[in-house]
Amino acid sequence: MPRPAKSGHNLDATLEAGLAEREAAGLYRRRRTIQRRPGGRARLAGRDFLDFSSNDYLGLACDPRPAEAAAQALRDYGSGSGAAHLITGHGPEHEALEQELADFTGRDRALLFSTGYMANIGIAQALAGRGDTILEDRLNHASLLDAALSSRARLKRYAHADPAALAERLSTADGRRLVMTDSVFSMDGDIAPLAEIAELCADQGGWLMVDEAHGLGVLGPEGQGAAAAAGLGQSEAPILMGTLGKALGGFGAFVAGSETLIEHLIQHARTYVYTTATPPAMAAAVRRALAVSREEVWRRERLAENTRTFREAAEAQGIPLMPSSTPIQPVPLGDPTRAVVLSRALESKGYLAQAIRPPTVPDGTARLRITLSAAHSVEDVRGLVRVLAELM
Repeated sequence: MPRPAKSGHNLDATLEAGLAEREAAGLYRRRRTIQRRPGGRARLAGRDFLDFSSNDYLGLACDPRPAEAAAQALRDYGSGSGAAHLITGHGPEHEALEQELADFTGRDRALLFSTGYMANIGIAQALAGRGDTILEDRLNHASLLDAALSSRARLKRYAHADPAALAERLSTADGRRLVMTDSVFSMDGDIAPLAEIAELCADQGGWLMVDEAHGLGVLGPEGQGAAAAAGLGQSEAPILMGTLGKALGGFGAFVAGSETLIEHLIQHARTYVYTTATPPAMAAAVRRALAVSREEVWRRERLAENTRTFREAAEAQGIPLMPSSTPIQPVPLGDPTRAVVLSRALESKGYLAQAIRPPTVPDGTARLRITLSAAHSVEDVRGLVRVLAELM
C-alpha cells in the first residue's frame, strides 16, 4: 500500500493554500475564451465588445490579407515546420521573412525565434555568463529579467529610465557588460531614454540590447521602432529584438543585428537551436502584415490620433493618466480590488480593458491598462472615455 503523504508534502493541499492566499489578496488571474473580431472588437460569452486590452496596435490581427497568405502557405507547405531550423524546419517563408525583417530594421541579418520570451533568453545566455554583468531597467518585462537570471551572469538593476543610475552601475560592472532594456515599457507606456543609454554603452564598453516588443510597427520611420526614432542604427543599438504578435498581428519574434551576431546566436542560443521552427504559414502571414504595415502609413497616423484623442478627452474629464505618448495608456488606481471592479464595470458597458495587478506591476500601483489600436475609430475612443468618467 502507498504510504500516506507527510504533513506539508501533499501537492494539491500545498498549492491550494497558496491559491487561496492569492484570491484573498485580489490577485487571482482567470482565463476567458475570447473571439477577436475586426474593427477593434471582440466577442465574449455571446456578447460583442470594444476591445481596449489587446496589443494589436495596427489592427492587422484580423486583416484578411495576412490570413490569405497563411492559407496559401498551408496549402503549399502544410501545417507545421516539422523540425528545428537547424534540422529541416527552416523553409522558404522563414528565409524570406528574415531577409525582409533585416531590411525593415536596417540590420545586416535577422533570426527568427518562437517567442519574444525565448528570444530574450537566447540572447542573454549566448552573450553573457558567469563573471559577466547584465544591467536592466527596474521596470523591464519579466522575460528580460528571467533571461538575465537564466544566463548565470550577475544581474544589476537600475532606477527606471535613469541614465545616471545606469552609468553608476556600469562603472562597477565586471566582465562583459550587456545592457538590456525595453524600448516601450509594456505596463507604463513610456519610452526608454535610448539615445542616452546608447551613449553610455559606447563610453563604458556596454553592449546595448533593445527589446522593441511594443515599439516595432508603432514608432519611428515606417514603424521601425523606438531605437530608430532615437536615431540609433546597428552600430549604436547592435542587438535588436522584435516581436511579431503585437503590431504585426502574427506570432513569433526575431533578433536583428550584424552578420557576426546572428551567426553567434545560431551557434549558441539554446532557445533557437533546440526548438521547433514556427509553422511556415505564420511566417507567410507576418510577411504580408509587414508589407501592409509599411505601405499603409495611415495606420500609424490613426493610431497616433487615437492616442492624442484619448489623452485629451481623459484629461478634460479629470481621469488620472501616466506620462505615456504611446498606445499604452494606463489609468493608475493603486488598489488591485478597485482595478478589478472598474474593469468589470466597463465590461458591463461593452468595453474590455484589463486590470493589471501585482506582481505584474509593483505593489500599490495597480491600474487599468488601456491599449489603443488603428482599428478603433475616434468615436470608439471618445465613447470609452465618457463611460470611464461616469464609472470613476
